[in-house]
Amino acid sequence: MDNDEPLEPETQDEPETEPAPQNSDETLYCEAEASVGVDKDKAARESSETDLEIEDTEKSFTTGQRELYLEACKLMGVVPVSYFLRNMEESYMNLNHHGLGPNGTKAIAIALVSNTSVVTLELADNSLMEEGLLSLVEMLQENYYLQEMNVSDNDLGLKGARIISEFLQRNISSLWNLQLSGNNFRDESAELLCQALSANYQIKTLDLSHNQFSDKGGEYVGQMLALNIGLQSLDLSWNHFHVRGAVALCSGLRVNTTLQKLDLSMNGFGNEGATALGEVLRLNNSLVYLDISCNDITNDGVSKISKGLEVNESLKVLKLFLNPVSMDGAVSLILSLKRNPKSKMEEIDISNVLVSEQFLKILDGVCAIHPQLDVLYKSVQGFSAKKALLQWTNPMKLIQSYADQHKITVLDFFKSLNPKGMMTMPVGDFRKAMIQDMVPLNLPQVRELIKKLDDKTGMVNFRSVWARRPSDPASAREAPPHPPTPQAPGAELSSRCTLHSMRRPHLHGSSWLHSPGLPSPSHGLPSASASPQPQAACWLQGQTLGTQ
Repeated sequence: MDNDEPLEPETQDEPETEPAPQNSDETLYCEAEASVGVDKDKAARESSETDLEIEDTEKSFTTGQRELYLEACKLMGVVPVSYFLRNMEESYMNLNHHGLGPNGTKAIAIALVSNTSVVTLELADNSLMEEGLLSLVEMLQENYYLQEMNVSDNDLGLKGARIISEFLQRNISSLWNLQLSGNNFRDESAELLCQALSANYQIKTLDLSHNQFSDKGGEYVGQMLALNIGLQSLDLSWNHFHVRGAVALCSGLRVNTTLQKLDLSMNGFGNEGATALGEVLRLNNSLVYLDISCNDITNDGVSKISKGLEVNESLKVLKLFLNPVSMDGAVSLILSLKRNPKSKMEEIDISNVLVSEQFLKILDGVCAIHPQLDVLYKSVQGFSAKKALLQWTNPMKLIQSYADQHKITVLDFFKSLNPKGMMTMPVGDFRKAMIQDMVPLNLPQVRELIKKLDDKTGMVNFRSVWARRPSDPASAREAPPHPPTPQAPGAELSSRCTLHSMRRPHLHGSSWLHSPGLPSPSHGLPSASASPQPQAACWLQGQTLGTQ
């Protein structure tokens, strides 16, 4: 549109009358209509545009984002997505499984260039192809508000990996969470992505699960982790890493100082990979969460991991579910924590392992040193689920009774557990406080409380107690308890048998249209909403009011 004539000839009779006052909607409509009639030839030329750039700046700034999207759909020859139109001002945009294709994605990208509301964009399973992905990448160079994007299950392959790699090398967007699961990425794609990530400091959370990285891909990932200074969470589950890839990946982990959460489940590390992981745990002080479920790790591999846990001071969650581990391996895990008074371990998941009452006695001793610890196992030999259910007491009923005795509300009780008196606290700290408090709760009951109060960010939120408390305390106290649904023998029980519940001592550069001067947001979203979880609210309703 370099030869467009200036607009003065079209507005020569403008001083003839003063415009009548109009509301904002009428003004928008009139201005849009005027701009359309300025130059019919120009409109005809625009109908053939296929680039993301819309060059009629007057029209773009006067028609609004909805009209801009509708115009983009017309240009791309696609049907507008009604959900997108209705939610353009929301922070979360879920367009998964909408069948957008490359042209539909391009129309969405055009509308998002100047959008300041959408923070999270879900585009999984939309057949984006390279054209659609390119549109998104160009949009991200101009939009400084979008922070999380999911383009999983789009079969992007090697070409898509190359586009993403070139984008990541620029470090120019505000994107910090990128989900690339299930995109048919192989080792060649791993090489491209890891080269870019080695120098990228913007991406904090990356999902590369359900791809086809093999041992060679593991080598690339290991080299990247040794150099990367940005990643905090990495999901590599459901790939094809075996011994060589596992050892190479662990070599990078040994010197990495920023990664906190790592999911390696559903691979093939075996005992040799577990040995390498044990060495990582001896040296790495940043990992907080490690999932190595279903990696063909036996008791021998677990013993190597246990050696690392004897000195590790950072790991809080270790998941070993669906590995061929027996009770001997489980004992070696918890004894390693007994030898490490500085351990911060909060959860060990061995929920396919059948344990004995002797294991529970050992666990009681370990929990005396680490009261924040919870161990998830399958069941206890000779201890039926029916018997456990008969001994179950609703934890909220016990807390209500305690609150009544001390003439306080349940909310006041929960707030007293937090030294800062705040309405939220970390799950591990809450578990530790509940175990040490005067209310005689066992770990199964504490786990049930956490399940109802957890806000899915690693924090328990007491606001649900306040938000949904009943108006009548008496009726609340008479409300029937809701114990767990009875399960068949062999179903998951608690990590500490209910038989022991009362024995515990009570210890106290682009040509895009954009608005100038857009601020660059910080990399990270605000903390999760304080609103109560519906499930927790229903469970607590009728049980949470103290005496008046």
